[in-house]
This record gives sequence, C-alpha cells and structure tokens, in this order.
Amino acid sequence: MPETTFPIEKVRNLFPALQIKDQEQVFPIYFDGPGGTQMAQPCLDRMTEYITTGMANLHGTFPTSQRTDALLLEAKTAVGDLLNCKAEEVAFGQNMTSLAFQVSNSLRSFLKEGDEIVVTQLDHRANVDPWLYLAKETGAVVKFIPVNKDDFTLDLTKLEEIITKRTKLVAVGLSSNLTGTVSNAKIIFQKAREVDAFTIADAVHAVPHFPVDFESLDCDILFCSAYKFFGPHLGIAVIKADLFNKLPVAKLKPAPNEIPYKLETGTQNHEAIAGLCGAIEFIAKLGSGGHRKQRLRTGMEFIKAYEEELMKDLEGFLKNIPEVTLYRAPDKIEKTPTFAFRIKNIHSRKATEFFAEKYNLCIGDGHFYAATMAEIFPVMATGGWIRIGFAPYNTREEIEIFKKALKDLLFMNSK
Repeated sequence: MPETTFPIEKVRNLFPALQIKDQEQVFPIYFDGPGGTQMAQPCLDRMTEYITTGMANLHGTFPTSQRTDALLLEAKTAVGDLLNCKAEEVAFGQNMTSLAFQVSNSLRSFLKEGDEIVVTQLDHRANVDPWLYLAKETGAVVKFIPVNKDDFTLDLTKLEEIITKRTKLVAVGLSSNLTGTVSNAKIIFQKAREVDAFTIADAVHAVPHFPVDFESLDCDILFCSAYKFFGPHLGIAVIKADLFNKLPVAKLKPAPNEIPYKLETGTQNHEAIAGLCGAIEFIAKLGSGGHRKQRLRTGMEFIKAYEEELMKDLEGFLKNIPEVTLYRAPDKIEKTPTFAFRIKNIHSRKATEFFAEKYNLCIGDGHFYAATMAEIFPVMATGGWIRIGFAPYNTREEIEIFKKALKDLLFMNSK
C-alpha cells in the first residue's frame, strides 16, 4: 500500500549528510536546496558501485566497457521517465550553464541579423546570457519579458508585441530560483510556436519540486541539473529529436554523429551518471503505480504536497514580521518553497553568518544569479536577498529553529 503521510523520517535517513553533527554536536539544517540539495543514499550507492566494480570508457568488447554502455542507456531512459521525453533526446554535460552555451553556439547558423531573441527578467542568468551571447554573435535583437514589480510574476500583457514574426528564439524559466514563482511557460511557448521560434525551458528549479512534462510543455529544448534533485553535479539537456538531428554541434571528427551522443563531447562523468540513476530511483520509491513513469510522477506529487505544507508555515511567519520584506507572489500564484527576503537595517551577509554560527542554519545570501532582478529591485547595497529553500528532507521542527533564530537576530539588532 502506498504511504498516505509523507514518510519524513524514512526520507531523512536516506541522506547521510543530515546525520553528521558539527563541532558543537549540532545537526546542520540545510535550507539551501535551491543552490543544490544533499545527495540521497541510492545516488551514493550507485556511484560507489560503478567506481568500485571497475570503470571503463565506452564501446569496448570487455565487460566493464559494456556495463558503461548499458549505464548510459539506463540513465537516459530513467530521465525519459522522469521528464516524459525520449531516451534519444537526453544528453549529459558538465552543468546546465555549459550545456546552454554549447546549444547556443549550435543554433548560430539558424539566426541572422535583425532576428529577435526573447528572454525574461525573472530568470537565472544561465537561461539569459547564452542567448544574449547568441544575439551578439548573429546581430539578433534581444527583448525581455518584464517582471511585474507588484506580484513578482512575468508580465504577459504585451506578449503580442514582444513575440513577433521576427522572433526566432524564446527562453523561459519554469520556476524562479529566487522568488519561487512558477511561470506560465506553456502560454509563452504556444505564442512562440505560432511564429516558428525555438522554445527553451530552464527547468533547473522546477524539477526538484513538481512533475515536469517535456511532451506537454511542447518546447524544443529543456535543461535541468541533477544536483538540484538529490543527485550529483551533472547537467541534463533534453532536445526534441527532429531539432536535435539538425543541430551542427562542435565535436571531434571520429565522435558519433547520431543523437544524443553528438552533443556529449569527450568522456562523460560516468560515475555521476550512475548517481543520477540512484537519485531518480529515490523519487520513484516515494510514488506508487505499475510502472516507473507513474511512480516518478506520483512521487513528485507527494514531494510537492509535503513541501507546500512547509511553505505555508514559513510564509505565514515571514509575512507577520514587520522588519522582513518578502519577495513573494500572491497566494493565487503557484510557487515553489523558495523564499527571498531582506531584513530591515541588517546586511544579508551578516544575517546568514549569524544563522550559520549560532544555529547551524545553511541559508544563502546574494543575487543567486538572478542578476536582472537584483537591478530591478536594487538590493545589492545591503548584500542582496536572504534565500531559504526547502527540500523533502526538511521539517517543521527545523522551521521552528529558524523562527527562533530570526527573532534572536532581531532582538540583538534592536539593542
């Protein structure tokens, strides 16, 4: 029978990093999920298994090489089940940013001077700068979908003017790594398809928090990162097969020409790819259903429901602290459990230092590469934002510790 209550203790026991105390014999509290989650034990097990049972490069006649060949196919198939795409559409790389620049370079021949590229003000710069670079190289014009300053969502009121017949590429983040806002990417992509523009989704911050369906999004390219969903440092690109086959990628002459291997330049990080299989296995075991794709979807829905409980708790608290400015969309807007805020008269770095030193809270500060947002809401003079983001191993008890820490910080600052 599937679990009806989220098995938080079982989940926490699958993350070894949560079991290690500091010098004061205090367990760390990881509220830095948007920057990268901790690794699940199944991920570590698969990495160790690959490393200790004999590693090899691809395409050999001997067993270790054949196991590596099988591993890559297994991993691509697992990603296919997680994201509802074809295994042949999945390519691996160093990280999302590197893959985005690689794809940007391969798209150069499809654009010319005067074409238009559309990006957003809300996004992490990894889904902005590769396309700005492409514009610089081709003479294309860049347009930004603006952020609504009142509700921290994308302002789509002038989408008809932004996406035109000259638009050749539209890049949108599915969810903000800063505010947690889940954008209505499907509407934007639908408009882009009307003018035959390439559509690109940054799903890095989305995949850890809710089911992502590549086929339903109907975009051309999607990026995500395994280390954001309980796995190793590994980038993932999903590219529609018909486009993928046309992409002229930079590669060594003897390297394969077929997809998806032509994008995977040089030897890949095979142990990380093994770990990815374990991370996906962790999600699947939280779900229910007769096949892995169904278990992954229900597992992600289980995670989403649990994180929403935590989200309501912290959001209600932060909204009632007068000294806190919370950059958060209204209740009617879908969001991930990611909170960006500032504290009156307290530099953000000083606040996170206090949280770390006094309470062993792992909380980030800065602009988090949402640099356009940091210009629109000028925050860097006081250290940028403080950001808390949850993962499914976080608990209400940990939130209570943060509440006490913030109250203590405010009390000290008032003296």
